[in-house]
Amino acid sequence: MRIIPLSFFAERRITTMNHPRNFIKKLCAVCLAVLLLSGLAGCGSKSPLDPKDPVTLTIWHYYNGAQQQAFDSLVEEFNGTFGQENGIYVQSYSHGSVSDLETAVRDAIAEKVGADPIPDIFSSYADTAYEAEQAGALANLSDYLGKDELDKYVDSYIDEGCIATDGTLRIFPTAKSTEIMMLNKTDWKAFSEATGAKLKDLKTMEGVTETAKAYYEWTDSLTPDVPGDGKAFYGRDAVANYFIIGMQQLGVEIFQVENGELALNLPKQELHRLWENYYIPIVKGYFGAYGKFRSDDVKTGDILAYTGSTSSAMYFPDQVEQESGSHPIEYTAMAAPIFKGGDKYAVQQGAGMVVSKSDEKHEYAAVEFLKWFTQTENNLEFSSVSGYLPVLKEANNAEKLDQVIDSKELDVAPKTYDCLTTVFDEMDSLTLYTNKSFDNGSAARKVLEYNLSDKAAEDRTAVAAAVQQGASLEDAVAPYITEEAFNAWYQSFCDALDAAVKGNAVVNE
Repeated sequence: MRIIPLSFFAERRITTMNHPRNFIKKLCAVCLAVLLLSGLAGCGSKSPLDPKDPVTLTIWHYYNGAQQQAFDSLVEEFNGTFGQENGIYVQSYSHGSVSDLETAVRDAIAEKVGADPIPDIFSSYADTAYEAEQAGALANLSDYLGKDELDKYVDSYIDEGCIATDGTLRIFPTAKSTEIMMLNKTDWKAFSEATGAKLKDLKTMEGVTETAKAYYEWTDSLTPDVPGDGKAFYGRDAVANYFIIGMQQLGVEIFQVENGELALNLPKQELHRLWENYYIPIVKGYFGAYGKFRSDDVKTGDILAYTGSTSSAMYFPDQVEQESGSHPIEYTAMAAPIFKGGDKYAVQQGAGMVVSKSDEKHEYAAVEFLKWFTQTENNLEFSSVSGYLPVLKEANNAEKLDQVIDSKELDVAPKTYDCLTTVFDEMDSLTLYTNKSFDNGSAARKVLEYNLSDKAAEDRTAVAAAVQQGASLEDAVAPYITEEAFNAWYQSFCDALDAAVKGNAVVNE
C-alpha cells in the first residue's frame, strides 16, 4: 500500500484525477477487454445441463418483506419455466440482514463447526466478495459470459465485479441502487411561501446548506419567546457515501487502487468543503440525525429532507407524528445534490450475486439463473417492488418500466415508481461510481461513516447545552468552526484512515 503524504495535498490536489470521468471509462474498457479474452472460450461450449437430471442450486440473500416476496416469486417462476426446461431448480433463503448473511458466509467458507455448507449463490457487497475471492471460494464468471452478453449490462456494474487479481468477473450485477433526495413537500410549502425558498436551490450541497440555515432561522422565529429552538432541515444516510462521492464530484478519488496498490488521496482543500457542508451545519443545528435512518427523522418531524438510497424510498413516511399530533404529508423525489461546480457523480451501490467455486454443472446453472433474473422484464419486475435499479442498459428507462407494469399488472407504490423514474431521467448525465475493493476496505469505510458524524453529534450536544444555558448560537458554535478546529479534525481523520487501511483501526459503531 502507498500512502501519499498529507503535505502533498496542503497546496494542491492530486493531478492523476483531474479527469475522473475519463479515468473510469478507461478502467471499464480495460476490465471489459480482460473479461472478453477470458470468457469467449467458455461461452460457446455445450451446456452441461440435463433436464432429466436437474441440478439444485441454493441461494442466500438478505431480502425481507416485499423485496423477499418479489424475489421468491421470481424464483418460483424460474423453477416452473426456464429452470424446468433446462434442468435447474433453485432454493432461496433469507438470512435476515446484510451482517447476518456476511457472518454466515464467512463461517461457511471457514468451515466452522455448525456452519451450513457454502451456498451455490449468495448476495454480496464488493468488500465481502473480495474476502471470499482471496480465500479462493468464488467461481470465475468470465468463463460463462461472452461479449454480446456483457455488452448488455451497465459498464460500471460489470467493472465493479472485476475483483480478481487477473481482472476477471466475480460479482454478477443483479440489482443496484444509487442515492436520491426525498422531501416533505407538505411542510416545505409553508416554509417556501414564508421565505421564498425554492426547490432549485436544493440541487447543490451549498444550496442545501443555505436553505437549511434559512429553515432553522424561520422555525426559530415562530417561537420568539424561546430563542435557539430552530429545527433542522436536512439529514443524510450513509455519511461514507458523502465522502466518497463528494470528493469524486470535486475531482478526487479517496481510495485509488492501481495494480493492487492503494493510495489514500486526502487533499485538504476539498475535505474542507465537505467539512463546511456537513459538520458545521450539524453543529449549528441546520442538519440533523436522530433516529436509525433519516426517514425516521422525517416521520417525527425533526427534518424535512434527506439523501438516502433509492431502495429506501418506500420507507418515506405518509405522515408526521409528534406528541402534539400528526398530519399527512406528500413527498417530492429529487436528484441527490452535488457540490457546486462539481462533476455529476452519484454513488453506485447494492449487492450483486457471487457464485461459489464448485463444478462446471453447478457454476453454469448458477450463471444461467442470474442471466434469467436480470432479463429486462424480470429485473424490472423486481425493481418496481424493491426500488433497486435494473442492471441491463436497455432496462433503465421509464418506458420499459411502464411496459412491464402494464403487461404484468403490477401494483407499484408511487414513491418507488417516482424514485426510479427520477433516476432514469438522470442516468445519461450521471456517472455512477463505487471504489475498487482493497484489503481492509470495510474498516476504511467505517472511518468515513463514523469519524466526522460522531464528532459532529457530540459537538452539537455541547452547543445545544450552551444555548440552553443562555449563550447565543454564534457564541456557542464559535470554538468548533475555526480553522484550528478543522485542522485538528483533518489530522485526526487522516490518521484514523491511515490506521484503518493498514489494519490497525478500532472503530466503534
